[in-house]
Amino acid sequence: MHASTDGSNRPPDRRSHKGRGLLLVLLVVIACSIPEAALAHGVSKSDASFLTGNQGSAWLAFLYLGAKHMVTGYDHLLFLVGVIFFLYRLKDVAIYVSLFTVGHSITLLAGVLGGIHANAYIVDAIIGLSVVYKAFDNMGGFERFLGVQPNTKAAVAIFGLFHGFGLATKLQEINLSPEGLVTNMLSFNIGVEIGQLLALSAILIALTACRRHTSFLRHAFVTNTLLMIGGFLLIGYQLTGYFTQ
Repeated sequence: MHASTDGSNRPPDRRSHKGRGLLLVLLVVIACSIPEAALAHGVSKSDASFLTGNQGSAWLAFLYLGAKHMVTGYDHLLFLVGVIFFLYRLKDVAIYVSLFTVGHSITLLAGVLGGIHANAYIVDAIIGLSVVYKAFDNMGGFERFLGVQPNTKAAVAIFGLFHGFGLATKLQEINLSPEGLVTNMLSFNIGVEIGQLLALSAILIALTACRRHTSFLRHAFVTNTLLMIGGFLLIGYQLTGYFTQ
């Protein structure tokens, strides 16, 4: 899935300046998300207050909260940026995103409805690892340094399981009413997928604009390096929380 830079020494033209500017915007967006990444999986106080006080079915409210979580869930978005970074065909984007969605949905619903528990810090550290993995894969690291290429589809599906479980651990911390819980969780999960579709559309538009310029591949290594740094920061934050809790 990874691509190499062209390595040419020709002077940059106006198109490359434009491409560099667009890619810079993408880098700034990612960089701005790094400090928030550690907090991206949490539930805000206002949302937690609503969830705690809610009694019975409230599908529309849970639909909104699910979409809000995904749009503001920087850890999810960082991973998805890595997943679709070198996917040029919509068919491939749909396949990989569907694999992530299936994994995400299974553990979100199983975690909350099935009462499956795990340490939230460890799960979120693995989510940070998913960002590191995808950036490393995009940089050709597995083949270059390890001589192997993991199954990318299987990896996306497996990490999707951890992303869904990460949110489940946060919802488990809230005293959700059992009344209407199935309806509410299904609505929440549908909202997550709607939010994911909206966020991915915006990311794809930005990536498509960047890919039109010759500088895209030259900046791809830097962009994925930044993704990897974000993943390591998230891992460090979560492991610090685990050992100091």
